[in-house]
Amino acid sequence: MITALYLAHLNPVTKAHIEIISDLKKEADVVKVMPVVFKDGNKEVNSKSFPFNFKIRKKMLESVFGNSIQVTDDYAFLAPFKKYLPPLVRRRSWKLRKQILDGVKGDYFSYTGDKAEGYMLKMYRLKPKIGERKSLSASSVKEKLYDSALGNKTSWKNDVPESIIEIIEDEWDTVEKFAKIEDQTTRIVGMKFPKEGYSK
Repeated sequence: MITALYLAHLNPVTKAHIEIISDLKKEADVVKVMPVVFKDGNKEVNSKSFPFNFKIRKKMLESVFGNSIQVTDDYAFLAPFKKYLPPLVRRRSWKLRKQILDGVKGDYFSYTGDKAEGYMLKMYRLKPKIGERKSLSASSVKEKLYDSALGNKTSWKNDVPESIIEIIEDEWDTVEKFAKIEDQTTRIVGMKFPKEGYSK
């Protein structure tokens, strides 16, 4: 049995993500999709870069794939997030690897479209396959969502499947909330972390 591991922000889930997961389903018996989660105690930390919580992103994925994929929160960073850095050196970063592989039986590989991320996945012995980076990014879709919430006309609906359009519209309060505030996210060694909970 082969398991494909897909670790990504998925915030929001776009047509590019759907294409990647559909391809992984052809290559593996099980596809385990892990939207990144940041937790401070029992609370999930969200920011302008990470507006939709895990529950919403899981709903987005299941609206397209039903139960034909596994969606878990095993790719979860626990506050204080700085304790994962520097990667490879910190014990907590290896504990995260163990979480990612929770329940995985038989052979596996991980997928990324990013060469730098592929290098890190290789260092953590997660057997990465590096695909072509898609032209459509979740960041660009997010910017369109925020522009739309601020009253501008955008084409964000062209970038996500129909079922996910409905979920985003149901969560429009979240889009409006983050559209109006500054991004409380910090980038360290190429990784994004919410400022809240980073050095608590």
